[in-house]
Amino acid sequence: MGDHPHLPDYDGACVSNVVPALLGHGDAPSWFPSAALDARQVVLFVLDGLGWPQLRARRPLAPVLCSLEGSAISSVVPSTTATALTSIATGLSPAEHGVLGYRVSVGGEVLNVLRWTTPSGDARRVIDPVGFQPQPAFLGQRPPIVTKAEFVSSGFSGAHLADVRFNGYRVPSTLVTEVGRLLGAGEPFVYAYYDGIDKVAHEYGLGEHYDAELRAADRLVGDLLEVLPPGASLVVTADHGQVHVGSRVVALHAEVQAHVSYQSGEGRFRWLHARPGRAAALHSAALACHGELAWVRTVDETIDEGWWGGPLAADVRTRLGDVALAARDDVAFTDPADTGPFTLIGRHGSLTEAEMLVPLLAGTR
Repeated sequence: MGDHPHLPDYDGACVSNVVPALLGHGDAPSWFPSAALDARQVVLFVLDGLGWPQLRARRPLAPVLCSLEGSAISSVVPSTTATALTSIATGLSPAEHGVLGYRVSVGGEVLNVLRWTTPSGDARRVIDPVGFQPQPAFLGQRPPIVTKAEFVSSGFSGAHLADVRFNGYRVPSTLVTEVGRLLGAGEPFVYAYYDGIDKVAHEYGLGEHYDAELRAADRLVGDLLEVLPPGASLVVTADHGQVHVGSRVVALHAEVQAHVSYQSGEGRFRWLHARPGRAAALHSAALACHGELAWVRTVDETIDEGWWGGPLAADVRTRLGDVALAARDDVAFTDPADTGPFTLIGRHGSLTEAEMLVPLLAGTR
């Protein structure tokens, strides 16, 4: 792993600048694939969890994707679905939209942004998704969105896709059908989202199951190309890459835990919230005990180093902890309160190239 975190290119080739390049009225950036620039219709297809290094290492498994024009761009910090999808949809940095992670501190509880729950249960009545993230999606243009039907009414969809036109699908074939129907109706821009690669990587890691899913996703991209009308373009990107962590899960050292009130974030980007008056001691202990495995930063250091893409408003800053552990090696830091239906084998969230670099590809039929 590199000695320095791979910071986002918030002013250039970054997922936060894809939608403004497609829907804005300025000159197209030089890093954007030319196949999409003069298209009469565009489909923006997000393959959740497809990192550029993982794709490049498996070129024979993804002939359709690898035939498209384009290269790598950067994700955002943290390199996690909740934050990156919000940046893609809004065209804003995390500092601007305020969705600063998968699990964030809100009013003394930890909000799971994807599930929109706290330890008290469903949080939609207590934490209004639109109030939490009020910036408009897709420059306020209200395009059609093709996403899994069960996501349509979720709190997270309310936070990052408010006021769009939802079109739910159940299985990949109906994703293609919905996209084709919308293009046939003359829609100039369609956004589609598929989460299969991310789900498989989490549960199985980056082995044979991942390879099989990448093949399936590549066929899905081919199917989408087939339904493009003349003059239309398909643009493919992702929210983050993946790291195969497996059983390399690290518990906080006792010297660190002594200063911790609670944790937020996720395994590869863990926020430590200090007990009253112990923030400095917590930082020193975390650096001494975990500095060989992670980039250890105070919240002020993350802001000063440009992790978020700008200064944080006071209310947004409270969503962060006091000390960040951003995994540098292929490990995750455990939090007993951060549980799910299975042990995660593949993970993301930190600032390694494997997690931060994603494809931006474009092609026509």
